[in-house]
Amino acid sequence: MKLKESFFYTIREDIKDEESISGKLLVKSGMIKKTSNGIYMYMPLGFQVLEKIKKIIQRHMNATGASELLMPSLLPEDVYIASGRRDTFGSNMFTLKDRYNRSYSLGPTHEELFVEAAKMKIKSYKDMPFNIYQIGNKYRDETRPRYGLIRVREFFMKDAYSFDSDLESLDQSYQKMFQAYKQIFDEVGIDYKIVTADTGAMGGLLSEEFQAVTDIGEDILVLCESCGYASNIEVSECVSNHVETREALLPKELIETKGHGTVEELTQFLKITSDQVVKTLIYQAEDQFYACLLSGDREINELKLSKLLGVHEVVLADPSDVKRITGAEVGYAGPIGLDIPIIIDEDILVKHNYLVGANKTDYHYINVNLSDYHYDMVADIKNVKEKDPCPKCGHELVFKKGIEIGNTFKLGTKYSESLGLQYLDAHNELHPVVMGCYGIGLGRILAAAIEQNHDENGIIWPISIAPYQVAIVLISDQDEAQVSVANTLYNDLCSLGIDVILDDRSERPGVKFKDMDLIGIPIRITVGKKVSDGMVEWKLRSETEFYDVSIDEVVSKIQNFI
Repeated sequence: MKLKESFFYTIREDIKDEESISGKLLVKSGMIKKTSNGIYMYMPLGFQVLEKIKKIIQRHMNATGASELLMPSLLPEDVYIASGRRDTFGSNMFTLKDRYNRSYSLGPTHEELFVEAAKMKIKSYKDMPFNIYQIGNKYRDETRPRYGLIRVREFFMKDAYSFDSDLESLDQSYQKMFQAYKQIFDEVGIDYKIVTADTGAMGGLLSEEFQAVTDIGEDILVLCESCGYASNIEVSECVSNHVETREALLPKELIETKGHGTVEELTQFLKITSDQVVKTLIYQAEDQFYACLLSGDREINELKLSKLLGVHEVVLADPSDVKRITGAEVGYAGPIGLDIPIIIDEDILVKHNYLVGANKTDYHYINVNLSDYHYDMVADIKNVKEKDPCPKCGHELVFKKGIEIGNTFKLGTKYSESLGLQYLDAHNELHPVVMGCYGIGLGRILAAAIEQNHDENGIIWPISIAPYQVAIVLISDQDEAQVSVANTLYNDLCSLGIDVILDDRSERPGVKFKDMDLIGIPIRITVGKKVSDGMVEWKLRSETEFYDVSIDEVVSKIQNFI
């Protein structure tokens, strides 16, 4: 691409309405443009990167034997009702009606339609295994789009589905895709971790996430640097550090704690530690309320709680409900005398003489023990903390932030049973097809690559997904010798299939250098006054050094580097 004749721009001023580094740099470099909250145009340079990522994915997917197709974005809402997922998606689904008042949605995901496609082939066990995939748009009405391309309402996704006759065959299909994913993310140059995750709205038997390790990200990765344990915090098993003490059990005592309802206020007021407090949180699950008890130094894990109760979600009770149930203002709830089911975290079993709310505004009980109240369930309902013991080896756990760039699911028969996808076995008996699902977010790869590869001057693209591999900067478009060398070099590189950009604009050299740094081209070749000596300047975007290279040797040097 020659810039003088092309659609190319960069933005000089700071970007005010983007929270993430990748969002700011993508907008500033002219790669994307926001049209509304969570919706972006991909401008020519950004589209080039997206296409590079797409081609890498296609190559590795095709190498597994998967077949590419394309699904519609406009889907009849009935398919989600049939699979039982319409209520799960709720208001996250964009919906509309056609002129005949039939309900449609913009597809948030396509499991249901892939099942319909598979029905065209599958009759017998001999028709499997196979894998089909698409790269297309998805739509989700996110409550809070943010972080540029990381959390958006319209996004590009590769989703693939495997179809097998049994779990053993699914394992083989899953491993084939799992290895392809590692190859894809290795090639695009992402630093990633593979973590166990919640199956969520997808459902199924197993979910694993490919998480790009970044300073920004909505997911917390729980990692053990000793044994390699890796999990999303949502599902990470918690092994408590708490050890049962041998202290004598004291009689409970009602004390006044006026104006001190939070753990922090109580610890300061009473000069105790947060683990000497047991907080009582009132949660609503569908039509039932529950009191959940956990140590004051812990946070509740709502996903664990919802799974324990067998519901889609749990929510903290409204303050008016808390007051009705406990008879007290929020901050003074406790287990003693409550007539709703009580769930205690496992840690509480080894605690003695702790503080709880008295269900009376401005009062708490001290020296409370298990014998002072009833409870209905004991479970791990808390989030793991950094430095907790690893559930596999006992080594201290560490946390990192991550951007989910890919996921793999063993769906099992969840969708085939609800949507009637069956096959005849060797004995002429019907069975539901066993499925796997495999997704990759293309825009998230693009954003994660920048979050991991940038400096104060702009983007530093991995060469595999850079919009152009080489930037030729022409210092003077009035110098015939420089123009001739620059154009010859440009043509030679293009003929070799190397992606090259020629900055032949009538701009100052400093402007050109800043723009090339901002858009992150891996190799910069400067054509200036030294062409009279047969030399051009070589510089890598990832390095600060630059040096002269012979014009006769520069093409082979570029080839060798790439």
